[in-house]
Amino acid sequence: MIAEVTTAALMSENKHLANPCSTDSTPTSANQEDHVSMAAHGARRLLRMNVNLAHILGVEAICAAQGVEFRAPLVTSPALQGVLTRLRARVATIREDRYLAPDLEVAGEMVACGALCEGLDLPRLEGGE
Repeated sequence: MIAEVTTAALMSENKHLANPCSTDSTPTSANQEDHVSMAAHGARRLLRMNVNLAHILGVEAICAAQGVEFRAPLVTSPALQGVLTRLRARVATIREDRYLAPDLEVAGEMVACGALCEGLDLPRLEGGE
């Protein structure tokens, strides 16, 4: 439940940050220039949104790993098993109630730097394929 609340808060923040920067553009030079680029501000917000998204996906990875493990002795695909193995090397299976903030942080960092999928032969969506 806490993981869901965490991702809901991050998702809500991203929705707030996604408001177009152009709505905050202010005319300058006695209204002679009616467009002020907000690109730098938008880029800074996009960076924050990407950090939030990495944490959301990290929480989802932890939840998905738990779900796959609950289904044992059924097994998943070799590619997904590789992702789970990488995750479990740094985030232990949740067997009892514990403080999850450090695990959520680690999982988010693993998503952000690509460590969960690095070197694995996973399908990619490139060029509209």
